[in-house]
Order: sequence, then structure tokens, then C-alpha cells
Amino acid sequence: MIVGILALAAAVALLSVAVVGLVNSGDGTGTDDSAAATSDQGPVYPELAALARRHQADPMARGRADAPVVLIEYSDFQCPFCKQFARDTEPELIEEYVRAGVLRIEWRNMPVFGPESETAAAAGWAAAQQGKFWEFHDALYTNAPDRKNSGAFTEDHLAELAAGAGVADIARFRADLASPAAAQAVQTDLTEGLRIGVNSTPAFLINGRPMLGAQPITQFRAYVDAAARAARSTK
Repeated sequence: MIVGILALAAAVALLSVAVVGLVNSGDGTGTDDSAAATSDQGPVYPELAALARRHQADPMARGRADAPVVLIEYSDFQCPFCKQFARDTEPELIEEYVRAGVLRIEWRNMPVFGPESETAAAAGWAAAQQGKFWEFHDALYTNAPDRKNSGAFTEDHLAELAAGAGVADIARFRADLASPAAAQAVQTDLTEGLRIGVNSTPAFLINGRPMLGAQPITQFRAYVDAAARAARSTK
């Protein structure tokens, strides 16, 4: 047990170093495709790979539960770089890898920007209870305001967005949003992220390899391809 705790502590420290290194290398968005193409040799941490939940019925995940590669995404609905990933990069990953059965994407709420982030995260969980998380996810990022905590993500407005996203029972949505279960689910994700050293969004784990920021699609391809090769080699 002590060995396991020490191993996890080491992984946390290494992830923090990786995050700091990425932050220091730029603004977290990534622009150099040539560098990204050769950056698939970063370290992989088994303790971080083990955070993949792989629940078959998880409404906040896309892709097969047994996909060889799992991308865990720690995001905030008020984060502009999270929005960039959701609108520009994620659709390509879905088209290229999720639909092919290679990749699974698991969402983690990481509400770091204040009270409206927390409310939006709880609302996402509420939409998930009716099988509409990803539709609501897209609606939130499409309608995200330019300023954080501007008053845009009120419960009433979130309910309107939920209805537009196909959430059928809005009374239940409102009740779920305000429930202790929603608060606990959001806190569980947040605690997981903080425990491994995530302190900005978006942050990703790709089969245990950390990545920070809305990096170019080439970066994601390099990491996913490398993880898929590694998974095949262990069979």
C-alpha cells in the first residue's frame, strides 16, 4: 500500500512538472505543427492511465469502453481554450479515432473559473442523467460568453439551453442540477484533477501521457497514434 501511495505521489509530481513545462513553453494553445509531430515520446505514467473509468454506460464518455486508447479531458465550460478544443479539435478526433473504435474520450468536470463554472458543470451532469450530455456540452460551448462569470450561466438560461439540446424533462433537469448528487459528481472530478496536479484547463491524459492546452490536431494525432501502437505491442 505504501509503495502504491509513493508511486502515485511520484506520478503527481511528474505531471506537475509536465504541466509547468508546457505552460512555460507558450500560452497553452500550441502553434508549431512541426514540433508537435515529433512530440509523441513524452513519458507515460501507469498510475495516470489507471484513472480511465471505462464504464460502458457512462453518459459523459464517447467511444467504446474497450478502446485501446482513452483520452481523459479535464475541462471548464467557461474556458476559451476548452471551447477551442471542443469546437475545432474534438470533432476531428471523433471522426478519425472514436468512430474507428481506437479512441474513447472521457469527460471530467474541472470548474476552476468560479461559481458559474460550477453551475454549468452541475448542469452538464444533469443533462447526462437524461442521455444528453454531449448535446448540452456543444450548446454550452456554442453559447459561452466572452467574459467569465458574467451572469450568462444562470439556472434559467442553462435550462433553456438544455431544452434546445434535447433534454426532455426540464423539471427533472432543474432538480438534478441542484441536487447533492450533482455537487458530489462535480467534486469527485475536481478532486481527481487537483490530486494529480491539474491546475489549468483544458488538460488531458492520453493512456497516462499528460498534455496541456488546446494543442494542434497534429499533437493529438501523435499522442493517440503512439498510444495505439503501444497498446497493440502489449497484446
